[in-house]
Amino acid sequence: MKLNLTKLAGVLLLVCTALPAHAVDSVSLELGAGNHTDMGRVGLQWDWNKKWPVGDAWAVSGYWDASLGYWRGDSGVSGARDLYDIGFTPVVRLSQNKPTGWYAEAGIGVHLLSETRINDRRQFGTAFQFGDHIGAGYRFGARGEYDLGYRFQHLSNADIKKPNNGINFNQIRFAYHF
Repeated sequence: MKLNLTKLAGVLLLVCTALPAHAVDSVSLELGAGNHTDMGRVGLQWDWNKKWPVGDAWAVSGYWDASLGYWRGDSGVSGARDLYDIGFTPVVRLSQNKPTGWYAEAGIGVHLLSETRINDRRQFGTAFQFGDHIGAGYRFGARGEYDLGYRFQHLSNADIKKPNNGINFNQIRFAYHF
């Protein structure tokens, strides 16, 4: 299944229109690598605007994350070397009850890939993939507007079709909260 960037951008736009009508709460940039593949993503986030207390100092909250990414395979490996992905992930975050400080987060969402192969070593059974991640980071700035974190992300099709050669990424993520 081949999809081009225009179609992926159109799908991202449709996903974004299905979200609540209020403004975007933050934007993000992710850079990562794994399994002989480099990746970069840009994203838009919408806060859930709800917090569940966990003791006196911590709370659980979350956000919706819509993203558009580009993957580049190693030049020394044959096969398709480029692909795009579009993703939508609900993310749950445990953070301190203040705008700044440490947090941990986890998310499970869906991704659509423009190709089902990256390099000869990585064959995906479908263009539809599940993406899950765990991460930690720190929010800083006068009102917690800056967010720098680490994520470990795994994408695979959860055995809905063979082969199910998932891919893992170690990522650095920077976000700016409006």
